[in-house]
Amino acid sequence: MPEEIIGSCAVKRLNILDPQGNADENLLPPLNGQDIRRLYELLVLSRTFDGRALALQREGRLGTYPSILGQEAAQVGSAFALEKSDWVFPSFREMGMHITLGYPMHLLYQYWAGDERGLATPTGLNILPICVAVGTHIPHAVGAAMAASYRGDRNAVVCYFGDGATSKGDFHEGLNMAGVFRAPVVFICQNNQWAISVPFDRQTAAPSLAQKAWGYGFEGIQVDGNDIFAVYRATRTALEKARNGGGPTFIECHTYRIADHTTADDASRYRPPEEVADWREKDPILRLRRFMTQRHLWDEAYERHVQEEATAAVDEAVHRAESAPKPAATEIFDYTNAELSPRQQRQRKEVG
Repeated sequence: MPEEIIGSCAVKRLNILDPQGNADENLLPPLNGQDIRRLYELLVLSRTFDGRALALQREGRLGTYPSILGQEAAQVGSAFALEKSDWVFPSFREMGMHITLGYPMHLLYQYWAGDERGLATPTGLNILPICVAVGTHIPHAVGAAMAASYRGDRNAVVCYFGDGATSKGDFHEGLNMAGVFRAPVVFICQNNQWAISVPFDRQTAAPSLAQKAWGYGFEGIQVDGNDIFAVYRATRTALEKARNGGGPTFIECHTYRIADHTTADDASRYRPPEEVADWREKDPILRLRRFMTQRHLWDEAYERHVQEEATAAVDEAVHRAESAPKPAATEIFDYTNAELSPRQQRQRKEVG
C-alpha cells in the first residue's frame, strides 16, 4: 500500500516589533497610547524591582533569588492580556507577571527573604503560590482548567514555566491531558536558552519547543519573547480560544536570561560573554522605548518620571517587607491540620 501523510508539524513564529523599534503595522495589537505607556511603565517597574532584589540579596537581606533580567516582556506582555477571572500557575521566575497583575511587591520581597507569608495571595487575585520544583505545577494547572470546563466557567488558566521544564515528566503528562480533554489552558514557556548550565541544544533535538504541542494534539506557536506586542497578541488570541472552547495553546517565548540562573549561580563559567552581549542588544525595554519615541510617546522627561515612580514604589515595598512584624509561633499550627492531635494541642499551648 502507498504511504500517506496523516499530519504535519508546522510552527509559526510571530514577530511584530524589531530591535530597532520598527513595527509591522498589520500585526500591531489594538493598544492605544495609554496602554503602551502602561506596558512600558510595568517593564521599568519590573526591572527596578528585580535590580533591587539582586542588591538586597548581596547585602544578606534576601535569600537566593532568580533574576528576570531580559525576560520582562514575556511576563508583562502575557499578563497584560489576562482577564481578572483567569487563573495563573507560576513557576519561580515570574515577578514581572505578579507585578503586572497587581500582586503587592512587598509580599514578593517577603517571600524571597524566607517569609512564607509573602505567598498569601490577596483576595481578588487568582494567582497560585510560586512553584520552585521544576514543572510539577503543570498537571495542577491542567486540572484547574478541566475543573473550570466542567463547571461551565468562562475562565482560562495560564501556566508559566521555563525550557528546562519541558524535559520533565510532569510537562508531558500535563500537555497530554490538556490535549485529550481540550482543557482551557495556555502554556507559556519562557525559553531563555539555558536550563541552569544546560544549553537549549542539549535540552532537546527539536528546533522549537512549540512543536512539542503538536504531539499532544493542539497548537504551538513561537513568539519573539523580547517583543512585548507579539507576546501580548499571541496570549490574547490563545486566551480567547481557550475561553470559547477551542482548547489549549502552547506559546514559546524565545528570550534570554541575561543574569545568572539565580544568585547561587555563576553563568560566566559556562556561557560565552559574546552571547550575552548579543542578547543585550535585543533588550525588550530599549526596543519598546525606540518604538514609543517614533510615536511621540517617550521623551527624557517622561523617562525620569517613570524611573522616579518605580524607585519610590520599590523603596516603599522594601520598607513594608522589612517592617513586617514577626509571625506568632502559634501560626505553625493554624494551617497544618484540619484538627490538631492532643499532642499538637499541648504544643500549641506551650508556645502560645
